[in-house]
Amino acid sequence: MKNKIEDVRNHLFETLEALLDRSAPMDIDRARAVAEVAQTIINSAKVEVDFMRVTDSVRGTGFIPSDANVVGSKPAIEGTSRGSSPTQPALSRPVNS
Repeated sequence: MKNKIEDVRNHLFETLEALLDRSAPMDIDRARAVAEVAQTIINSAKVEVDFMRVTDSVRGTGFIPSDANVVGSKPAIEGTSRGSSPTQPALSRPVNS
């Protein structure tokens, strides 16, 4: 995958820096548009993370970096059966009878 979460973060910081530039500040409407697009991308990443939790997957699309191939590393997604987070318990799946 070409674009990663770090790219979104970098664009948001560039937008913030441009807004703070006193000599040539970024237009507020353009900054809002950047923030809205970034939020949409982040929301789609959250859906991907939720899907990975539910399916006990450690691999996503590559948008969120994963160190799953490193021996002894923590799971890419906290809250899976391979690890848990005190703030986000593992989701349970319905059992088929």
